[in-house]
Amino acid sequence: MGDPPLSGLRVLELGNFMAGPYCGLVLADLGADVIKVENPEGGDFSRASPPFAGGPGGESAGFLALNRNKRSLALDLKHPEGRALFLHLAERADVVIENFRPGTMADLGLDDSCLRPRNPRLIYCSVSGYGQTGPYAHRPGLDLIIQGMSGLMSITGEPGRPPAKVGVPVADLAAALFAANAIQAALLARERTGRGQRIDVSLFEAAVALEVWETSSYFATGDVPQPLGSAHRTGAPYQAFRTADGYITLGATTPRTWQALCEALDRPDLAADPRFATNAQRKANEAALAQIIERITLEQSSEYWYRRLEAAGVPCGVLQTIDQVVHDLHLAARGFILDLPQSRLGMVRSTGSPIHLSETPIRLDHAGPSLGEHTAQILDELGIPAAERAALARAGVFGRPEQPAD
Repeated sequence: MGDPPLSGLRVLELGNFMAGPYCGLVLADLGADVIKVENPEGGDFSRASPPFAGGPGGESAGFLALNRNKRSLALDLKHPEGRALFLHLAERADVVIENFRPGTMADLGLDDSCLRPRNPRLIYCSVSGYGQTGPYAHRPGLDLIIQGMSGLMSITGEPGRPPAKVGVPVADLAAALFAANAIQAALLARERTGRGQRIDVSLFEAAVALEVWETSSYFATGDVPQPLGSAHRTGAPYQAFRTADGYITLGATTPRTWQALCEALDRPDLAADPRFATNAQRKANEAALAQIIERITLEQSSEYWYRRLEAAGVPCGVLQTIDQVVHDLHLAARGFILDLPQSRLGMVRSTGSPIHLSETPIRLDHAGPSLGEHTAQILDELGIPAAERAALARAGVFGRPEQPAD
C-alpha cells in the first residue's frame, strides 16, 4: 500500500472548538501535515472542555479526538515576531484553515490578502457562522444558533413538543466536511492552474444545504415542513418503535419490504387493508399504522425483532446508546474503535475514520497533541538557529518567557 493520499501537503490550522478543527482532522487523517497554530495562553478553547482524559489536569477528551494526527505549534500571532514566523510558515504551506469571526485574521495582518501575494499557490479556507459577506457576516455563529436560524430545529423533535436540536453539532460538522471537500477540489484545480484560491464556507449555508429534501418540497408545494419525530417525510412505516426492552428502527416503504413486514409481524391481513395498500396511503394513515405495529413490537425484545425482521429481509436495527455503539461487533471487526498514543497520557481510546481506501491508507498515528508539543520540531524545520529561538522564547513568542515552549 502507498502513502496516504494527502502526504506531502502542509496545512496550517487556526481554529477553535469544532468546524475548523474537524476540517483539519479530515485532512490529517488523509495524510496532510496539519500544524495547529495555537495561542500559547490556553490554545484551542476546546482544551478547557470537560471531561478530561487522565483526570483533573489531564487533556480534554474532545480535544484529543478532534485533533488527532496534528502537530501543535504554540505561537503568539499578536507578537510581531510571532506574526513573522507565521508568515514564514505560510510561504511554505499548501493550505490555511481558519474559523474565526470575519475580520479577525485581517486585524492580525494574516488574512488571504496578506498571505496569498507571498504564496500564490496557497489555498486559504475560512469557515464562519454566516460567511465572509452579507448582513449577518459579523454575527457569532454557534452551532445552536445556526440550527435555529437554518430551520433545522423547526423540523427536529416530536410534533407538538418544544424545539429540539440535532444531538450532534451538525452545522459545525457539515461545514467542516464541505470545507474539506472544497479544499481538495481547490488542490485539484491548482494542479491545472498553478494558483491557489480563497474558500468561504458558512455554517448557515451548510445547515440549509442539508435540508435539500425539505426545501425542495416547500418550493414545490408551499407547505412548511414540520417535525416528525423519527418518521420519514414521505414514506411509512419508517420510524422507531418501542419493544419490550427498548426500541427498534425499521423501514418498509417498498412493496416487497411492506409485504415482508406484514408476514414477520404475523399480520398478513395488513397487506390487504385498503388504508395501507400503497406507500402514499400508508403515509396518509401513518399514526394508525404505527399504533398497530407498536402493539405487536412491545410483546418481544429488541433483539428478537432485529433477528426476525432481518431474516425476513426488512431493513431494521436496534436503537443503541453510545456505550453499546462503541462495543458494536461490526465496528470492532472493521477496526473502527482503536487506541492511539498520546504523549502525556499513553494510549487513548478513539473512534477511527469512516474512509477506507484500498491503495492509499488513512493515517491514524496519534491522539491530539499537548499544547505546543511540536513547537521545537517545527522551528527546527524552519531552520531557526538556537540563539534566535532562545531570544524569541525570552520575548514570549511561544508563551510566557519563564516557560518557553522550546
